[in-house]
Order: sequence, then C-alpha cells, then structure tokens
Amino acid sequence: MESNHKDNQPSKDGGLTMEQAIEEAQRLAAVKRAEKRAAEEPGQLAKEQARKAAWLAKEQAIEEAQRLAKANREGKRAAEETEQLVNEQKRKDVWLANERAIEKAQSERRARESERREI
Repeated sequence: MESNHKDNQPSKDGGLTMEQAIEEAQRLAAVKRAEKRAAEEPGQLAKEQARKAAWLAKEQAIEEAQRLAKANREGKRAAEETEQLVNEQKRKDVWLANERAIEKAQSERRARESERREI
C-alpha cells in the first residue's frame, strides 16, 4: 500500500521532508538557545559575583557597626562604673565627715558638761 503522504518522503531534488525540516528547525532553535545562554553566562556570573560582593560588604558593614556599638557600650559602662565609684567614695567621705562632726560636737558637749560640774 502506497502512502499518499508526500510530506514524509524526500523531495525529488534531494531536499528535506516536512518532518525533517521541523526537526532541523527545532535543532537550530536549540543551538541558538544554547549559544544565547553561553553568551549570557559571563554576564550572569558577573552579576552574581557583584551581588555576592555587595552582600558581603553589607554583612561586613553590619558587623563593624555592631562591633563599634559594643565598644561604645563597654566604654560607656566603664565610665559609669568609674563615676559610681567616685560618687560612692564622695558619699562615704561626707558620711565620715558627718560622723566626725557629730563626734566632735558630742565631745565638746561632754567637755562643757564636765566643766560645769567642776564649777
């Protein structure tokens, strides 16, 4: 039984059948896509590297900011602790001066009372 489909038979001039032409067109399209991907790949790699570099720079900036903030907090805390120690020493000095003043006043009062008794 002969096929009436001329599409699947080679043409008389040695050309391609319709099916072969479609396959060839698909193959050429796939080659073009592969070439396009290969051409775009260096640009994509450069973009990816730039993105990674930007991310790394951002992370480093964040870490540096955190390190500086921590150093500032520690410096402030040390200054506050020093100030607290100074203030505490001042309070102790004032308390001691008050105690001495009380003791002196009591001593003077006892001396006056002692003098009154002798009179």
